[in-house]
Parts: sequence; C-alpha cells; structure tokens
Amino acid sequence: MSTPESRGTPVHVESQDHLEELVADENVVLVDFYADWCGPCKMLEPTVDEIAAETDALVLKVDIDELQELARDQGIRSVPTLQFYADGEQAKQVIGVQDKDDLVEVVEQLSS
Repeated sequence: MSTPESRGTPVHVESQDHLEELVADENVVLVDFYADWCGPCKMLEPTVDEIAAETDALVLKVDIDELQELARDQGIRSVPTLQFYADGEQAKQVIGVQDKDDLVEVVEQLSS
C-alpha cells in the first residue's frame, strides 16, 4: 500500500478507506481525480507532479475508472477534478486544467 512517506511524488489511492485515512492524517491534501483516457488530465499531470515535489501538500491520485464508486461518492462528474483538503475537511474543488501558480497559491493558503 502507498504511504505518505513517499512524499514528493503523488500517492495512488487504492480505496475509499485509503483516501479517508490519508486525508485525515495530513494537514493539506490535494486529490487529483483523473482517467487515463482523459487528454486534459494528461496535460495537468506534470503540474500535479511538480506540486507534489515542491509543496508540503500530500498529493493523491484517484483513477476514476478503477475507483468508480469512490468517484461517484465524491460527486465527480468530469475530469480532471482537483479537491483540496485542510485538516481533514474539503476546502476547495476545481475542475479542468489549472495554472500551477493558482494551485500552489491554494496549497499555501491552506498551509498557513
């Protein structure tokens, strides 16, 4: 199972319980809901990887095809969707390809 010790690279979520455990254990979490067939998701992937490497946020990846029930429970209707959590609570959600600076700014606001 992936663990937060692999900080610096995104952690692939394996189940609803895994997601809940990681979100509960970390101060700031960015969850990237994506699909392998999604062009915009592929465009956003390097940005998400950089955020994992350059910020204190734990970055999680959820493959909506592998974890359809989890994506449905989270209300994910389009990909990419990024959810930000602070202290275990969802703080923000954005849909579509985003500018790295904007995403880093959200992480920094949630970290302070």
